[in-house]
Formats: sequence, structure tokens, C-alpha cells
Amino acid sequence: MSDKHDPMKPDGDVNPISTDYKIGQDNIVLNLGPFGLDIHNRVFAISALAVIAFVVLTLMFQTQAEPMFGSIRGWLTSNLDWFFLSAGNIFVVVCIALAISPLGKVRLGGTKATPDYTYTGWFSMLFAAGMGIGLMFYGVSEPLSHFGSSMGGTVVENGVRTDWAPLGAAAGDAVGARRLAMAATIFHWGLHPWAIYAILALGLALFSFNKGLPLTIRSVFYPLLGERIWGWPGHIIDILAVLATMFGLATSLGLGASQAAAGLNYLFDIPLGNTTQIVLVIGITAIALTSVLAGLDAGVKRLSEINMVLAILLLVFVIVVGPTLAIMTGFFSNLGAYAQNLPALANPFGREDANFSQGWTAFYWAWWISWSPFVGMFIARVSRGRTVREFIVSVLIVPSLACVLWMTVFGGTAITQLVTDGYKAVAEAALPLQIFQMLDVLPLAQITSFLAIVLVVVFFVTSSDSGSLVIDVIAAGGKVDAPTPQRVFWCLFEGLVAIALILGGGLVALQAMAVSTGFPFTVVLLVATVAVVKGLMSEPRG
Repeated sequence: MSDKHDPMKPDGDVNPISTDYKIGQDNIVLNLGPFGLDIHNRVFAISALAVIAFVVLTLMFQTQAEPMFGSIRGWLTSNLDWFFLSAGNIFVVVCIALAISPLGKVRLGGTKATPDYTYTGWFSMLFAAGMGIGLMFYGVSEPLSHFGSSMGGTVVENGVRTDWAPLGAAAGDAVGARRLAMAATIFHWGLHPWAIYAILALGLALFSFNKGLPLTIRSVFYPLLGERIWGWPGHIIDILAVLATMFGLATSLGLGASQAAAGLNYLFDIPLGNTTQIVLVIGITAIALTSVLAGLDAGVKRLSEINMVLAILLLVFVIVVGPTLAIMTGFFSNLGAYAQNLPALANPFGREDANFSQGWTAFYWAWWISWSPFVGMFIARVSRGRTVREFIVSVLIVPSLACVLWMTVFGGTAITQLVTDGYKAVAEAALPLQIFQMLDVLPLAQITSFLAIVLVVVFFVTSSDSGSLVIDVIAAGGKVDAPTPQRVFWCLFEGLVAIALILGGGLVALQAMAVSTGFPFTVVLLVATVAVVKGLMSEPRG
């Protein structure tokens, strides 16, 4: 954080919570030679043991792991899709209500607090930490998948023919199918995921910067649990947050490794397979460790800004050399399609499109929720000095529009290549490879494909670095300046979990663990929403 002031001390008027609890009072402090540890004795121990046990058991029973993970994901998404969709809708409605209400005037950090980062640095960190790897992986593949399904009106999945379109099939209608595909894609990357992040980030910032509580998930629940948050109810909340963050990150790291491997195979004929992906995970985790040692400002902030520049360069390049007119008009058309179809897409009940609502939306919402402790705490740490209204508008609207633009440019270009140019290879390629197939028919394909690989790698590094920072803060009882070796420990284990999931079932295993940890944390986040509103109501509005 900035050196201008202690980030945990408010500037101006606030309504702090009076408690006898001192940050770190339950911690164990150990000095092991040159290395020091300052860890919460229960949260760290239980979380670390659970992660270690998962890695060991998954590696020992790889054959049995894959079908088990598939069954877990299938059961959760097929039986609880209504729950995930309903929760997502609640988060969006609450965010909008807070932004337009008088509570939007509350300033995070006190009535006289000023932002620690410029808009450029702030937005760069929001975007890179929020969903960078996912945008690279799904930016081409998801619009193409939805387009193909809606064009045919049906989809065949695992040999079973099922209805797809929640809004009515657009069989044979390329224009209608394109609108449906882009609306469905934007639905998964627009307001709903960013509302999930915003709710928890707002709670963490409020109860840390204004109320004076530790920067941990349990602090958000003080209005509901009172002093009990320092006991086992709080321990359980923080342990769930650590596990959700760990497996949500591992899902993204696994996706990034599979895409980087596909790109390296495409460009340099490096063999595909688990070995390549594992080598990538090891190598990129090593780079992430370097960033961890550099710290937040020198590490994550600098990498995020580099990544933003590279992403903008690739985006502008595709706009200029791709179907420019279709992209420019498509941005506004896609926004209109999203707004028009949002009620049907967000409807949690009476759905007949199981492949879409369960296979796509329920997974995404669980994935975003499992990411929410990581992204939420990261956003909270860099958002001091913003008003609640400024915070919500910025976290909800700006990244959503950026995602719409990204999907329009990359997904829209791929659909145009397929429909207008008859370029079928882009639709027939494996999911991790589709972005490289899309770039292949544009100028400078070798350079842009290599740039795409670099983007995946740097997104990978920033996610791993930011994730280890957040997990360490939770496992250190809210200490934001805990010894660096603890962050190194969590960074290493993020890589190990990703490797275990790759070996234990690949993409299916990665998605299964994101959904499994996302479900209990959805309950936590819904309760936290009530606590956030109660906390804001007690704050002065400057």
C-alpha cells in the first residue's frame, strides 16, 4: 500500500466497532532460523492440513479421482442451479440498491480518506486479478459454443440431445443465433460476477478501514455474530474462505496451463499432455514466487499494468485488422441483446435448458463465488478512499463493459470468420486452442499468438501472487504485514493443487472443485450481504 499513511487507520469521521480483540492475538509466532512465521493457530493449521491431504489423496488415487470429481460437479450443478442463479440475482440487486441509495455516500476509510491508487492503477489491478485467465480461455470459445448450439436449436452433450436456448432456439438464423450467443456470454462475464466480487470487497473494506476490524472474512459478520466471530464461528468462515480461494484459483491456473500448453504446441510443436501442463505450472509458479517476494506495489501492481498494456495492444490489433465495422457495431448490439435477454437468462426457475443453466451458468456462479474471497479482499486492499457509490459503479460497470468489449472483439471476430468466411477450423478446434485458430487468419499470427501466451502466463502470475497474498492475510488472522515465507508457502501450494487436479481429471476435476467450494461459500456470502448493509447504515455519510 501507499507509504503516506497507515492504510488500516481511518481519515475523518467513522463509526468504529469497540472490541477487545487485538489483531494477531490468537497467532503463533515462530522464528525458524532466518524464517519467521506469524499464523493464526486454527485457521492456518486446519486449512493447510486440508489442502495437503487433498493433494496427497488425489495424487495417490488418480484413477478413482476423475469419475468422483465428475459426479460431484454433475450433482451440484443439476440440483442446485436454482440456488446459484438466485444468489447471483440477489447480489446484483443489492449492489444497485446501495449505489443509488444515500448509503452510496459512505466513504471507505473515513470521510476525509483519499484514494491510494490512481484510476489507471486501480482498474488495472481489478481487471488482471478479477478474471484475466478466464477471458483468455473463454473469450473465443464461449461465444462460438453458444453460437453453434443456438444455430442448431439443440446441442448434443454426452450423447444426449437437449434443448439449449433459454430464449427460444434460433435454428438456422445466423443473426439471431449471434445475438443469443453474445447475450449468453456477456451474462456470464457482466454484472453478476462483478456484483459477487463487489459485495464481499465492500464488506471487507468497510469493516477494516472504517470499523477497525482485521482484514479477514469473519470481520464482515460482526453485526450478526458480535464477539463470537473471534471464536469457532469465525474460524469456520475463514477456513471456508481459504479453501474456496485455493480451489477457485487452482481452477483458473489449470485453465491457464492448458491454454498455454495448447499455444506452445500450436506455435512450436511442443507435445500436448499433462507433462507439459505440469511443467508450465511449475515454471509459472516459480515466476509468481519472484513477484511474491517483490511485494504488492512492486510485484502485483507492476505486473497488472504490464498485462493491461499487452491486453489492450492485442485487443486494438484485432479491432484494426479484423472485421472492424462488425466489431464496432457489435459492441452496442451485444449490449442491447444482453439487456433484452437478461431477465430470461437470470431466471432461476422453470428452466428447460439444462445444458446452459446447469452446465454453464451454475458452474460460472460457483466459480466466481469461490474466487470472491481472493478477488474481494484484493479489491478491498486497493480501494481505500473511494465512496460506496464510486466503488460499486467502478467495480460493477467498468469491468463489465471491458468484458463486453473483449468478448465482442474476440468472440465476435471468430463468429464472423465462421459465418462470413466459412472458416470452420476456429469452431472445430479444442477450447484452449480456439483463440490461436482465430488469430491464425489475421496478419502477424505468430507474433500475436505468442503475445496471447505471454498474456496467459502473466495473468497466471498475477492471480497466483494476489491469491497467495489474500490467503496469507486470512490465515494470519488479518495481519497485512505477515512474514513473506507464509505467502511463499501458499503460492507453492496453489501450484500443487493445480497439478493434483490436472492429474486427477483435468478440466472436469478443476470445475468440480470450484463448484464444491463455491456452494458453501455462497451461503456465507448471502449472510454477509445482510451484515454489509447493516454496517453501512451505521456509518457517517460525508
